[in-house]
Amino acid sequence: MSRAWIGLGSNLDAPRRQIEGAFAELEALPGTRLEGRSSLYSSSPMGPADQPDYVNAVALLETDLAPLVLLDALQAIEAQHGRVRERRWGPRTLDLDLLLYDERVMATPRLTLPHPGIGERDFVLLPLMEIAGDIEIPGRGRASRLLAQCPARTVRRIE
Repeated sequence: MSRAWIGLGSNLDAPRRQIEGAFAELEALPGTRLEGRSSLYSSSPMGPADQPDYVNAVALLETDLAPLVLLDALQAIEAQHGRVRERRWGPRTLDLDLLLYDERVMATPRLTLPHPGIGERDFVLLPLMEIAGDIEIPGRGRASRLLAQCPARTVRRIE
């Protein structure tokens, strides 16, 4: 089985409920176990400012699914949550990003691993480090170093 880290985000239609539902749906994927989940975090939008704040989290999966098959499954879950891709970095009911898959490095038209934005996103790195410690991001370095280099943003753990 492989280890895959998934970034979760939502800022529409009861974001906390969207994230909690997505955790359950990730657990239900065939050949997959939800091995870890971070706390929920609140963050200001990375894209256009005319949208609500986000709720973010990270999940750790143990899976038999190959990376592109897992990506298809993640996109199917997004669609079930009413995900509409209207504008880049715009508001969304649910965003599921395949952040890491074992230590695999790959670049295809559909999937890049590690996720290309992982090193600039504190709202990903903080929850990732909560469940994975100071993980080494293939080709990028330690998560703590990447976090220290992130632009100042407002990310806070939701109690």
